[in-house]
Amino acid sequence: MTNNKLLVVVLLWCSSIGLVLCSRSNENHLQDFVSKDNFLSYLDSNNNNNNNNNHHHGGVVKQTSSSPLNLTVPLTLIQGADSTGAVCLDGTLPGYHFHPGFGSGANSWLLHLEGGGWCHNVRDCVFRKTTRRGSSLYMEKMLVFSGILSDKPQENPDFYNWNRVKLRYCDGASFAGEGQNEAGQLIFRGQRIWAAGIQELMDKGMKNADQALLSGCSAGGLASILHCDQFGAFFPSTTRVKCLSDAGFFLDATDVAGGHTLREFYEGVVTLQGVQKNLPTTCTSEMDPTSVISSFSECFFPQNLVANIKTPMFLLNAAYDVWQIHQSLMASSADPKGFWRACRDNKQNCNSTQIQYLQDFRNQMLDALEKFSMSNKNGLFINSCFAHCQSERQDTWFADDSPRFGNKRVAEAVGDWYFDREAIKTIDCPYPCDKSCHDLVFNHVVSEITITQSVSESQSTRLNFACYCSVFNQQSPWMTSSTSHAQKH
Repeated sequence: MTNNKLLVVVLLWCSSIGLVLCSRSNENHLQDFVSKDNFLSYLDSNNNNNNNNNHHHGGVVKQTSSSPLNLTVPLTLIQGADSTGAVCLDGTLPGYHFHPGFGSGANSWLLHLEGGGWCHNVRDCVFRKTTRRGSSLYMEKMLVFSGILSDKPQENPDFYNWNRVKLRYCDGASFAGEGQNEAGQLIFRGQRIWAAGIQELMDKGMKNADQALLSGCSAGGLASILHCDQFGAFFPSTTRVKCLSDAGFFLDATDVAGGHTLREFYEGVVTLQGVQKNLPTTCTSEMDPTSVISSFSECFFPQNLVANIKTPMFLLNAAYDVWQIHQSLMASSADPKGFWRACRDNKQNCNSTQIQYLQDFRNQMLDALEKFSMSNKNGLFINSCFAHCQSERQDTWFADDSPRFGNKRVAEAVGDWYFDREAIKTIDCPYPCDKSCHDLVFNHVVSEITITQSVSESQSTRLNFACYCSVFNQQSPWMTSSTSHAQKH
């Protein structure tokens, strides 16, 4: 990006929030927002080739090669959504990508909720509205549908011929906010976007579905938990309706400094965006009505929600979720001197004490899932990988070398559970026993990302990137995904 364009972005960011002076400290805030945005850009990429060919200024990825067989689906804006107040952070129309079903799947529907973090204060949300996560102006006009959204039976055996939809995420509160901030010119309407998306799809034929699955990744995975019972209520009892949350089980865990980074962050999201009024009443009804509003953030944590969800739910999660390691457990704010940075970026750099800390996090996750797992209607696939979002990426969803438990890959586990072919309650042994993982390793001084796609190390895809944050002389935590090729233990 040129310096002139950078100046425009900085001025927009400062003027939108009403700052009197755009100081050096504000530059530092912008650096932080850009770094987090780029981090998300790779975690929530749809597949190994990264379909985001026209990223916004926060992180541009140029695809060096593309298979002509990839299914690309255009963006559709929800016309008239603004009449109900269902708009993105900046007031633009929300959107979705839709590929119609065919054959035996013509009357089955899969709605996938996009992820991409949250914004918890005015500055954060003002920056977000200059990205695809806060404005449809910056959304990709075409997306590759891969993994659970693929239209090929060899890539997506159970859902390939369903009506498949990806609802874009542009509110910053997991489709659950309701409010506004005049000073920042921010509109928080996540819940209305959810409702407008549902209405649009019902009108397209989803109301007649024989089968329906609500899924989502990361913040979208949390949204699938928050909205699961709402989704189920839209259909008659004769419709098979279930929900899948991928990498959405965010824990209220203690960080390396002994604090609760994510709890404080969620308190900001819930309070700023008016989320509390849209949280599941099975949780909020247990809150003390005389307590401060931030206490409702407890009901934004899945560990306090999943056991009470009535609609069948499947939780797909890495036991060592890399987003939580980076942004919650070992966040820079909790580790200002960088003692944990090498471990955070690559598990191979962790000492025995740090590994034990990660094992304790895994144990906390399993304890939080105990009641949920007791229900026969629910399913689990908790593998011991350092990953995040395994349903959207083809290499982790269904490929020859995909992560697996026994002989069952993620797609097979989800399909067996959805169609009641088999009860799936898979909990992997602790790291380092699983040799099938596609673990994510983060490098701070790289100029490209290498994602190994097959057993052969020579068969890989290289993605060149450009990022204007380098103007500030700050290196972002670019990612390298590597596959362990040893045989499954």
